[in-house]
Amino acid sequence: MNATPSFSKLTLLAAAALGLACAGGQSGQQASQDTQASTAQAQIKINGAGSSFSNILYTDWMKVYQRSHPDVQLNYQSIGSGAGIKQFTDGTIDFGASDAPMTDEQIAAVHGNVLHIPTEMGGVLPTYNLAGLHGVLRFTPDVLADIYLGKITKWNDPRLVAINPSAGLPNQDIAVVHRSDASGTSFIWTDYLTKVSPEWAQKVGKGTSVNWPVGIGGKGNEGVSAQVSQTPGSLGYVELGYAIINKLPVASVRNKAGNFITPTIESVTAAAAGAMKAMGPNTDFRVSITNADGAEAYPISSFTWMLIHKNYQDAALAKALVTYTWWALTAGQAKCGPLGYAPIPEQMRPWLEARLESVTAGGQPVWTGPTAMR
Repeated sequence: MNATPSFSKLTLLAAAALGLACAGGQSGQQASQDTQASTAQAQIKINGAGSSFSNILYTDWMKVYQRSHPDVQLNYQSIGSGAGIKQFTDGTIDFGASDAPMTDEQIAAVHGNVLHIPTEMGGVLPTYNLAGLHGVLRFTPDVLADIYLGKITKWNDPRLVAINPSAGLPNQDIAVVHRSDASGTSFIWTDYLTKVSPEWAQKVGKGTSVNWPVGIGGKGNEGVSAQVSQTPGSLGYVELGYAIINKLPVASVRNKAGNFITPTIESVTAAAAGAMKAMGPNTDFRVSITNADGAEAYPISSFTWMLIHKNYQDAALAKALVTYTWWALTAGQAKCGPLGYAPIPEQMRPWLEARLESVTAGGQPVWTGPTAMR
């Protein structure tokens, strides 16, 4: 007689407990979803674009940084230096990146509201497609310029053979390849040719995009590399990090001291040593290091610059961007070498720190130095 009521009571108690458990689970799940939504809402999004030269390094930096800073979302588009400067000028991105410093006219277009922050150094090198070549191909400055001027058209030209006597250069046309897009890599290349060839300086000059006398174009390092690999007898130029990762054939170039130098992290670093002598605490960092002094300096080297506004409207975004930039200039520099870039000389850090401390939002500083970093 008493069994049935006891069973009913137990059943009711179990059901009640199950209901509470389900309610608790739903409540916990809802709390978790609310926390995730809150985190997403609190995340600061920073958008940048520009240099394809720096893309490998910038992408790696952002992945590493975001692991320890989940409140910051960094996005970077590798669209070329010229396009990056344009988007920075138009105000559609928070920072730009360029292998070519902005010109005085471009700076005037943003009313002077820009800082050039060097983030790493790299080299631009000749790469080629020649079957059966013996040893490393070598170029002198005048020969390289005259190939791109269309004055030297055969691989067995006497001037090429003279500097590569045992290479076995073929009787084959030189297929010149250059960038088709507005590119900081092209700026570095043409800046160098302008310094070493008066004829190039007069007829072509330097720029992210120039009127090439000869050759076929490829978009980005990828496009130039593809054209070279698909075209027997071709000669192009790409950045050092890209060449290292993709194991491209690399030529050496005679430097200002008269030595044939293979592009490496060390030879690019050597090119910066002379530039340091020409800079001081008040520099704007728009310094060219092509055709630099130094016995071991690779002659086609350059800084890459992050383009940051001096004044932002959003204080939280500005602080997050400057904090990230300082991380890149300090802890992030360890990533440079393994990815084919040369780190910024440590002697420059006090100057760079001062520039970042000058960034404001609404007229107020957003960062007061490394001690302010989280």
